Amino acid sequence: MHPAGLAAAGTPRQPSKRRIPVSQPSMADPHQLFDDTSSAQSRGYGAQRAPSGLGYPAASASPQAAFLADPVSNMAMAYGSSLAAQGKELVDKNIDRFIPVTKLKYYFAVDTMYVGKKLGLLFFPYLHQDWEVQYQQDTPVAPRFDVNAPDLYIPAMAFITYVLVAGLALGTQDRFSPDLLGLQASSALAWLTLEVLAILLSLYLVTVNTDLTTIDLVAFLGYKYVGMIGGVLMGLLFGKIGYYLVLGWCCVSIFVFMIRTLRLKILAEAAAEGVPVRGARNQLRMYLTMAVAAAQPLLMYWLTFHLVR
Repeated sequence: MHPAGLAAAGTPRQPSKRRIPVSQPSMADPHQLFDDTSSAQSRGYGAQRAPSGLGYPAASASPQAAFLADPVSNMAMAYGSSLAAQGKELVDKNIDRFIPVTKLKYYFAVDTMYVGKKLGLLFFPYLHQDWEVQYQQDTPVAPRFDVNAPDLYIPAMAFITYVLVAGLALGTQDRFSPDLLGLQASSALAWLTLEVLAILLSLYLVTVNTDLTTIDLVAFLGYKYVGMIGGVLMGLLFGKIGYYLVLGWCCVSIFVFMIRTLRLKILAEAAAEGVPVRGARNQLRMYLTMAVAAAQPLLMYWLTFHLVR
């Protein structure tokens, strides 16, 4: 037997010692998915929390803070809603002082049949017999039910169409420019404004008590744009001869239309007041009616003659 084997057999074998690493708190178990923070919380109340990135303690979103924040925002929203409601109510009450929205709705209450009949009346007023405006319980009926009622739809559309036709006429003559087109539109509006102011001043000086309102005047004076459109279009198609023929017809038609319409508004009030037909004041009213009617053909020619060459 080998001596080494005897020595190994006679001596008891000591167990091998292995160095077990001391577990550090910062080292995590490789099989652990989340960090264990229970040990950090069990260190005591003396441990301070880590400051936030800005150098201040991290704010805690407690239920008490959320409870205090919600009533403030709700009160602000309620206050803003009440202010908006009060502002809307104030605007609705005072808007009629500056823009009579309710009255404007009446002047735009038209339909296709009314527009067709009104255009026929403007071109052929000689065939129309009954010029009285219909009333229902002391209120004039809507224009779509009475062709004699004034409206703002036709004057507004006619004015826009007149500006477009003027631009077309200037373009065919190589004279179109935005400035010139704007000058054409502004001059037409300026003449309309001067007409309305002059008529209102004349009615005040003659002391006419009439139900003719400012919007009625704008409507009646705006009907001349229909004849102006016809004259310019015929001038573009057939030259000067077509322009003068159609514009002359439209001028006579608008003169007759204005005489028969305004005399019911101005002279009828005088008859209702018992003013003699041949009285001085009634003659002034008659002259005023004829002057307003005669001014329409002059303005129709003045605003269109330079568009046809």
